[in-house]
Amino acid sequence: QVQLVESGGGSVRPGGSLRLACVGSGIIFRLTTMGWYRQAPGKQRELVARIISVGNTNYADSVKGRFTISRDDAKNTVYLQMNNLKPEDTAVYYCAGDFNWGQGTQVTVSS
Repeated sequence: QVQLVESGGGSVRPGGSLRLACVGSGIIFRLTTMGWYRQAPGKQRELVARIISVGNTNYADSVKGRFTISRDDAKNTVYLQMNNLKPEDTAVYYCAGDFNWGQGTQVTVSS
């Protein structure tokens, strides 16, 4: 049974930082492309960042230069470091891998 469990969401002021983590089980993590997606109220879910392997990453244009995705295969964990957060980054953030989704973690950016 595949499980993806996110943590690290919260509320921050504009310009602040958060780091999300997602621990996976039930998959061969090191062989799995992992991604972070987000869904804001009234909007479709969108890809934020994806990591195939260390150094092989993709980012949405809206987060390039501010967010960094990384992975630690020894810990079955993928991270999303989010810096210089903006109100438009407010959303539920989901971890995804091997056609499975985590439960989501809320990120709110507000002054």
